[in-house]
Amino acid sequence: MIPRYSRPEMVAIWEPQTRFRIWFEIEAHATDKLAELGVVPKEAAATIWAKARDAVFDVARIDEIERVTKHDVIAFLTHLAEIVGPEARFVHQGMTSSDILDTTLSVQLARATDLLIADVDALLAAIKRRAFEHKLTPTIGRSHGIHAEPVTFGLKLAQAYAEFDRCRARLVAARAEIATCAISGAVGTFANIDPQVEAYVAEKMGLAVEPVSTQVIPRDRHAMYFATLGVVASCIERLATEIRHLQRTEVYEAEEYFSPGQKGSSAMPHKRNPVLTENLTGLSRLVRGMVTPALENVALWHERDISHSSVERMIGPDATVTLDFALARLTGVVDKLLVYPQNMRKNLDRLGGLHNSQRVLLALTQAGASREDSYAMVQRNAMRTWEHGEDFLTNLMADKDVAEKLSASELKAMFDEGYHFKHVDTIFRRVFGDA
Repeated sequence: MIPRYSRPEMVAIWEPQTRFRIWFEIEAHATDKLAELGVVPKEAAATIWAKARDAVFDVARIDEIERVTKHDVIAFLTHLAEIVGPEARFVHQGMTSSDILDTTLSVQLARATDLLIADVDALLAAIKRRAFEHKLTPTIGRSHGIHAEPVTFGLKLAQAYAEFDRCRARLVAARAEIATCAISGAVGTFANIDPQVEAYVAEKMGLAVEPVSTQVIPRDRHAMYFATLGVVASCIERLATEIRHLQRTEVYEAEEYFSPGQKGSSAMPHKRNPVLTENLTGLSRLVRGMVTPALENVALWHERDISHSSVERMIGPDATVTLDFALARLTGVVDKLLVYPQNMRKNLDRLGGLHNSQRVLLALTQAGASREDSYAMVQRNAMRTWEHGEDFLTNLMADKDVAEKLSASELKAMFDEGYHFKHVDTIFRRVFGDA
């Protein structure tokens, strides 16, 4: 991912030096266990650690070797031998390249997920704070983009909180799914290496043992992992899209923070555009776009082919780096979001009380009118209110059919806004507990 949409801590997980360090640790831990099993000399295992534990691997040198070998793991092992010396011949005993590559990818994705979970935690904290701030701030709910019934802005944010709380749980599950180790040899049979080596390396690297592998860890795990990232990206876009809609000039109920000196347009000095949430929409598309290649990687040939490799070299870093950036950006947007209750009130009152139509409909049916007649009475007054910009309550009170069923005081009571918010506390307890 380009630096513009990257954060250093996540990028560091995917740096060549980090990758080579993980490769070395896997090889060295495997050699330790082989030494314990009497396969290689214990002195050799100790020398490997002593000479390379703190080594800074020469990335340029490894690249130089790979240009000849056309094989990245062999290039690394050749460079490691230059550092370690003769004892390097005991490295990689009974192993295949995928043992290193797949286990390393598992480590990287697990570490990346730890950062993503922390990102979600920060986002949840920001959403929760703003939700309680606007717990009872009334605004109009919309379906199909059209006024429906009142909600509170806090409820909108509570919904987002619940959604990202589910995202967190999905990331935890995805981490468990992907954090497996396979050191089982050329076709997964352990023909030339003891399964105890795999178990030892898995423990040292913080992974679980892959129950059954071929030459590779099965790619259904990776497909599920990247699909989870795609779902998180979609949730980011959903909240970003809500904010973008609320910032439209005709709505203007909320707005991204506009910092001093910020410019919205090279041509129009008045512009205050929702550029951050628009950016988040685009980044979400990118992450989702990486899900399909991960799904395509599941069906490898026999015990393994290499068609998945080029895909994962790109989507591993790009998806996690992009999502890390997007989550952090969304947290900043929520934290500094400008909220305009006065405009929410203005929009809420814009249709002359039409948002109470369902309550009137229900009251008429409870007063003895059929549902069909009740609907007709409410709708004709609603359409008159809508088309002529009149007051809904006034029109209802002037309707003789309505007046036969409901008194003026009963009708007025149905326009009590608090009626719509009587269960806000219940919903908040469901979402946030007793906080």
